[in-house]
Amino acid sequence: MTESTEESFRVAYDLAVVGLGYVGMPLLREAVGAGLRIVGIDTDAARVEMLNSGRSYIDDISADDIGEMLAAGFTATTDPSLLARSAAIVICVPTPLNDDHAPDLSAVRSAARMVASYLMPGTLVALESTTYPGTTEEVVRPILEESGLVAGRDFSLVYSPERIDPGNDEYGLRNTPKIVGGLTESCRDRAAALYGKIVSKVVLTSGLREAEMAKLLENTYRNVNIALVNEMAIFCDELGIDLWETIEAAATKPFGFHKFLPGPGVGGHCIPVDPSYLSHTVRKLGYAFRLAETAQEINGRMPKYVVSRLQRALNRERKSVNGARVMLLGVTYKSDIADDRETPALPLARELRKLGAELCFADPYVRSWAVDGVPVPAVEAPLQAVGDCDAVVLLQAHSAFDLKAIAQRARLVLDTRGLMARHQNVERL
Repeated sequence: MTESTEESFRVAYDLAVVGLGYVGMPLLREAVGAGLRIVGIDTDAARVEMLNSGRSYIDDISADDIGEMLAAGFTATTDPSLLARSAAIVICVPTPLNDDHAPDLSAVRSAARMVASYLMPGTLVALESTTYPGTTEEVVRPILEESGLVAGRDFSLVYSPERIDPGNDEYGLRNTPKIVGGLTESCRDRAAALYGKIVSKVVLTSGLREAEMAKLLENTYRNVNIALVNEMAIFCDELGIDLWETIEAAATKPFGFHKFLPGPGVGGHCIPVDPSYLSHTVRKLGYAFRLAETAQEINGRMPKYVVSRLQRALNRERKSVNGARVMLLGVTYKSDIADDRETPALPLARELRKLGAELCFADPYVRSWAVDGVPVPAVEAPLQAVGDCDAVVLLQAHSAFDLKAIAQRARLVLDTRGLMARHQNVERL
């Protein structure tokens, strides 16, 4: 791609991001810090209005961050025509599963069509949304080429998986290596130059599919290992073995072991979803990805297992789940964030309601919460309310919770995170 081609249109922005969620906003924040001229585009007018008024809806992006971005020239808009004035466009839209647990690329296709409508010669287009190998070339590329431009010749096309870990204070976008794979080497190298201004390290792959597969491998690895300790939690309980102590003992080995902990199930935007994208790819070859699918099954049944453990604990107290007052502590998918996507608290609460439990919840990050459209009463001061409940289930150990005091005041606690000291009224998963 020649320099004259790249300069064939007037560039107002170094970077435009399509999709202003938990992936797009951290990218824009770091780009501002690198001195790039940026614009954010989203179809949600309410989101755009919030950002332009200095408010944030992203856990890791504060109002002060938004203020600094606005002061540096950032603007959010629903107007896609600004894409035509952008040197680089990054697509950061959701890639959930549909009702059949198959990949749903509707948002990616919609974003690609939007970009195609305003695609100019010399533009760099990057997809960051998690997806299965082949998506960038087989799904996104044909849509973009409906513009009449040819990928690799008239515009650059790359894939660079997002690696955002919400709530992680140690590793953010800047100090997490950025994987980049391109349709061609020149596409890849151009994207590496852009991302190199934003992050501390860029890791190159030989092609698009290797970059796409890397993200799926990362989260399938996590899913499989979480399933391992979750299944061990089930049979260690029956064997009378303290799994938590076992894990800590094993973790003293300085090589060959990485500590994973059991819990009430997996949630969020990656672990429950990404292995299904990988399984989808494998099934197209006529195989079943048995290890990943078994891990999904194990982790998916953990909420019911937690309910069975609670049922057993209540029975020891000569109480029934039916009519029991049960408080759920932490209903987000991860501690100290407000994100409740795919939270295991939902199927767990659903099961408890089927058994007749009277539920309430406490979560400093969630003001209101409903299960299948039916609201669950919120508790503002859990420390004062635990004594009125028959049981408390710790699902997410938000730092705002005084776990020691809760354990002292509660009649019965089921600790799914292994953080409370063992006591007569405290049972660990």
